[in-house]
Amino acid sequence: MKLEVAKRLGKIEEYYFSKKNREIDQMRAEGHDVISLGIGSPDLPPHPEVIATLGAEATKPNCHGYQSYKGAPILREAFSRWYKKYYGVELNAASEILPLIGSKEGIMHICMTYLNEGDRVLLPNPGYPTYTSAVNVAGGVPVGYRLRAENGWMPDFDELEGYAKEGGVKLMIANYPQMPTGAMPKEGIFEKLVDFARRNNILLVHDNPYSFLRNTKPVSILSVPGAKDVALELNSLSKSHCMAGWRVGMIGGAKERLEEILRFKSNMDSGMFYPMQAAAARALDLGDEWFSELNKIYAAREKKAYAIMDRIGCTYDPKQAGLFVWGRLPEGDEDCFAFSDRILYGCNVFITPGGIFGSEGMRYIRISLCAPEEKLQCALDRISNFL
Repeated sequence: MKLEVAKRLGKIEEYYFSKKNREIDQMRAEGHDVISLGIGSPDLPPHPEVIATLGAEATKPNCHGYQSYKGAPILREAFSRWYKKYYGVELNAASEILPLIGSKEGIMHICMTYLNEGDRVLLPNPGYPTYTSAVNVAGGVPVGYRLRAENGWMPDFDELEGYAKEGGVKLMIANYPQMPTGAMPKEGIFEKLVDFARRNNILLVHDNPYSFLRNTKPVSILSVPGAKDVALELNSLSKSHCMAGWRVGMIGGAKERLEEILRFKSNMDSGMFYPMQAAAARALDLGDEWFSELNKIYAAREKKAYAIMDRIGCTYDPKQAGLFVWGRLPEGDEDCFAFSDRILYGCNVFITPGGIFGSEGMRYIRISLCAPEEKLQCALDRISNFL
């Protein structure tokens, strides 16, 4: 049978980690004990009370049917409390919060809801590769705006204004704390982004899943006065509550925008398993001690990751947030992919090449903190012996 895939997949390649993980699996099958410090999948479990809630709710006979497309009130109300407590943002639980089967889903939903063929979308470079894929699938045109170390990985607003003047820009995606660089939002940056979006009639989408990790001052773009008029914010329990496989996220924003997105989303799924929503609500109500204990673990891992960076001659900003450490290659090394493969094949340690996040990441690598201290130390020992 001869069958061609849809044209919309013409610009879409298999996700880098999907391909690389197959290679690593093959190496392991051949007897190589590969340590992967690549993808940011938390290795720690959720809080025991979250798992207990899931189990208790799942035993009830009346919770196994289809759920509301808008999410259960228990989860929307928990997200509302969470945003009020930690971000100082008032979100109406009934109309300004839309639960998602992971925030990655939300990126696609937003693109499919608003983009017509040829609409331009401003995307961070370096940035999460899914942004580009979602825009391409929806028929939009990705336009990378450069983030650079000398500017603290903040946007160049002269560049943004230039793109806006060219016309056709409908969406912009921003992400702070930034992935992959770990950069925290500088004071006033959210206000400038909201102002830029308002003046240029651009829908601003802020992806905010890392604000609680290695950071004690979480910030939401929705805290900016008037932000709901032009901005949506994606958030997730994947990183902050060690629930990546549970696929629980949300969009916060104006009632009108969420109703528009729901028109698309309601045709894509039939709601989330209620016990998962109840358990996620319990996770959101855990309190400060959860984040404190989590960040103690990541602080210890961070030291090991910085030691690896030091050993391979990379430079880095010691004030990073999120689940990763981002470092610049040693002088003389220009190709992050070759550098990553040299470490992988030389000492069975995989470190992510920064180039997968865009051209501005070509001279960088990224180390995931989703590995125990012992494994990070083992990686450091192997690299030290190899070098």
